[in-house]
Amino acid sequence: MKIVFLVRSLNYGGAERQLTLLSKGLRQRGHDVVVVVFYSGGPLEKELVDAQVRVRPLNKRGRWEVFGFLIRLIQVLREERPDILHGYLHDANLMTMIPKFLTLCTKVVWGVRCSHIDLRQYDWLAWVEFKVNCWLSILPDAIIANSHVGRDYHLALGYPAEKTVVIPNGIDTERFRPNPLARRRIREEWGIKEQEELIGLVGRLDPMKDHPIFIEAAALLAKRRSEIRFVCVGGGPDEYRAELQRHAKQLGLEDRLLWVGIREDMPAVYTALDIAVSSSYGEGFANVIGEAMACGVPCVVTNVGDSARVVADLGEVVPPKDPAALRDAIERLLDKKPHTPAQVRLRIVEGLSAEAMVVNTERVLLTLSCGPLRPSSN
Repeated sequence: MKIVFLVRSLNYGGAERQLTLLSKGLRQRGHDVVVVVFYSGGPLEKELVDAQVRVRPLNKRGRWEVFGFLIRLIQVLREERPDILHGYLHDANLMTMIPKFLTLCTKVVWGVRCSHIDLRQYDWLAWVEFKVNCWLSILPDAIIANSHVGRDYHLALGYPAEKTVVIPNGIDTERFRPNPLARRRIREEWGIKEQEELIGLVGRLDPMKDHPIFIEAAALLAKRRSEIRFVCVGGGPDEYRAELQRHAKQLGLEDRLLWVGIREDMPAVYTALDIAVSSSYGEGFANVIGEAMACGVPCVVTNVGDSARVVADLGEVVPPKDPAALRDAIERLLDKKPHTPAQVRLRIVEGLSAEAMVVNTERVLLTLSCGPLRPSSN
């Protein structure tokens, strides 16, 4: 089976990492896999090339370059003639409609990876893309959501139930695992003392991740505990980072909160934490939760997407937009430590492996030509 994935870029990000993991897994299972990217040069490209997955850049010159970009995309699709064209995220999903107009014998799959989008946080073009996706959602041959809540959210927007299945994200549990040596190295690099407890939020600087709520919870917790530090790990717009840093300074956290950009050694970063936090107000399946748990790190998460389903009874779940509840949940985990790192890790190893994600996706893609899909009950 020849599969072409279509994605905006291969920069570090949850969806991009999942695409990389899936592409490599399908390639290992004998499929011809090609990843077509709007913008080339992302750091994950090398990982794909090393795994013998072809990467074809479209070299989009900017947001408003449309005509030339579409011509190059059509040319690539005519050359590759895939059995499956799989879009990742809303902008790529729209572009998968091209084979419908080229009369190519290609099955089209959309990937949806969120459970709530606050369009007020984005510009008008994002709003248009989102609405057009809703209108055209009847056209793809299959739609894969990475969370049950995300599927329900999209069905309420008009996505067809009979075509929409759930395949949870997969975690590379060989890469993400406890590592005491890496823990000491990262904590020394960041100046974290042995007796200090480190609470971290890993994620891109995006309004949906709700860093302000994490900062406010951290400020409340810092008033109660002197031996505690915080870290935000992830990249994002400089202006938004500066805004968040001003917010933290106003709350007295300038000496207690570290700001760390994009890191390649994420397994080591997770192992440095005592607790990982997801404060998002909208998620599908938050990769960072699964990755942290695979490293034996307990999590406090907001009750969005499938986050509560992932942590089960091994962490704490709180409502979004509630810094006091977030503070209290972090304290409960710090004080009780109810589960060992091995127990936390086992949840991911047994239930959310990368292999399961690859096999389940392969099954959907192979059966597209055999009849209509049935909604997932997993």
